[in-house]
Amino acid sequence: MALNAIRGALGFLTRLRVRHSEAAWTAFRASPWAFTLAGYVVGALAALPFALQTVRLPFAPKSVQVPPEPAAFAYLVVVFAVTGINHLDGVADVGDAAVVHGGFDDRRAVLKDTVVGVGAVAAVGLTLLGLALGALGVARLPVVAGVAVVVAAEIGAKAGMAAVACLGTAAHDGLGSQFTERASGRNLLAVGLVTAPALVLSWPSPAAAGALAGSVAAGLAALAWLTRLLGGVNGDVFGVVNEVGRVAGLHVGVIAWTLS
Repeated sequence: MALNAIRGALGFLTRLRVRHSEAAWTAFRASPWAFTLAGYVVGALAALPFALQTVRLPFAPKSVQVPPEPAAFAYLVVVFAVTGINHLDGVADVGDAAVVHGGFDDRRAVLKDTVVGVGAVAAVGLTLLGLALGALGVARLPVVAGVAVVVAAEIGAKAGMAAVACLGTAAHDGLGSQFTERASGRNLLAVGLVTAPALVLSWPSPAAAGALAGSVAAGLAALAWLTRLLGGVNGDVFGVVNEVGRVAGLHVGVIAWTLS
């Protein structure tokens, strides 16, 4: 079941070619900790541009340092190549819903609307700007610290998604309810155990711990706000928690390294 849950998580959260099946999907929905394990994989792939920032060319007398700007841009390319834009679509939907005057039903109706409004444009723009600036900060860190921050931020973002499944109440039948109906607060212990190793990825620097704490805290704050805004959670809330958590994790991780 554990292997099926991991396959289901990678099949749902990434564009990686993994053997997916109904059994894997079912196992994943009942195993919130699989969100976090997928975060290790996504984080490791997303960190490659920073891990390769210093390269040794055969014809060069010394190592070549890739400037921060190209490395940061490459990070964005890898993130969306690996994960797709489904979560970013959730940011757009919630951005439009957030500017609607009315009750829960009015906001939920906007979530299903295919028209892109000013709220969606602003939300996606701020998310991408925050991600780009966070990546630029990471690109200026030492390689080990930078890689640790990226991986920890991704793990924290996925732990936030697991928290949505464990703590959230679905606003209606749909993607969100498929997770919330199968998980509860008791599952958070397993999520925490899988997440904990990320705290020491940059030891003795607190950069990774800061990235993890920042991403989880931002995800929980987003969950609380969106629950009040929408009267519950849905698939879009999972996406927002992931994107907000990743952005916050990068920035807090950079700050933690700078202050250490």
